[in-house]
Amino acid sequence: MPHTPVDLRSDTVTRPTTGMRRAMAEAEVGDDVYGEDPTVIALEREVAERFGREAALFAPTGVMANQIALRVLAAPGTEVVVEAAAHLVAYEAGAHAQLGGLQFRTVDAPGGILTADLVRAALRPAAFPYTTSSLVCIEQTSNRWGGTVYDLGTLDGIRGVADEAGIAVYADGARIFNASVATGVDVADYARRVEALMFSASKGLGAPVGSIVVGDRDLVEQARHWRRVYGGAMRQVGVLAAAVRYALSHHVDRLADDHANARHLAETVATELPGAVDPTGVVTNMVYLDTGAVPAADVVRDLAAEDRVLVGSMGPNLLRVVTHLDVDREGCDRAAEALVRRLGA
Repeated sequence: MPHTPVDLRSDTVTRPTTGMRRAMAEAEVGDDVYGEDPTVIALEREVAERFGREAALFAPTGVMANQIALRVLAAPGTEVVVEAAAHLVAYEAGAHAQLGGLQFRTVDAPGGILTADLVRAALRPAAFPYTTSSLVCIEQTSNRWGGTVYDLGTLDGIRGVADEAGIAVYADGARIFNASVATGVDVADYARRVEALMFSASKGLGAPVGSIVVGDRDLVEQARHWRRVYGGAMRQVGVLAAAVRYALSHHVDRLADDHANARHLAETVATELPGAVDPTGVVTNMVYLDTGAVPAADVVRDLAAEDRVLVGSMGPNLLRVVTHLDVDREGCDRAAEALVRRLGA
């Protein structure tokens, strides 16, 4: 039995590399609440420039970054249009309602990708007695739909509908660098189509902590206030900001390796079990597999206990495999062989 597990549950399980740990240990720090941490200041400046926006704000988690942005962009008592399986809906514990007083208008969208027509149909009439529509949220890439990507034309269509309605657009861009690497579209081209976005450095980029909110200066200053309200103000946080700076310098282009490994794994499984996965749908670092008559929970259990392969269950008969910098091609081959064995039994 292999002694080292192949952990494909998520790209959040990565550990800091040696170079990243060195950068963290050597980081110059100060009190960020006083605006005196030089590493945080440098990170926020670099991110704003990279995304072509005026400012950026370092937050400890993606959920906090999302909720800060929602609180700035949408007034309490208004409605947010969002895809029905989005992270904001499925994984944030109803924080939009508890913290922001917001209501979600969820929309079923093929592949998790909203369109102009779907958004237009979801907007409430701007008249009594309807709840006021205030914001459209997109997720780039779409987690529960296997890492699908919004193209610029679709984003332009949504932007046009939002402009007609006089409302904002926000991007939960947790994996926006995966989208950029997969398509060749610069992140600044995504950023200029929305009022604000966030990205998570603790997913595919491999940092241990941190998400960044990006937008215009006034919006980011409001976000800074709400970060404080939500308990996210930090002190000598340059040790964490240094990890994000390292990730942005060293781990973006290599996302292409994760995408190639995900496609390779999908193709390997599909060769033996054609109905389990369609490799052409694997565009970034996620592979979703149909377990057929075998309960997904049983497959997850047996893979972990007997094959030392860790994957996630996303439904009664659905598995998720996520590639990342801590799993190489050999690990993906091990996982593919184990998956074929379990699903073909």
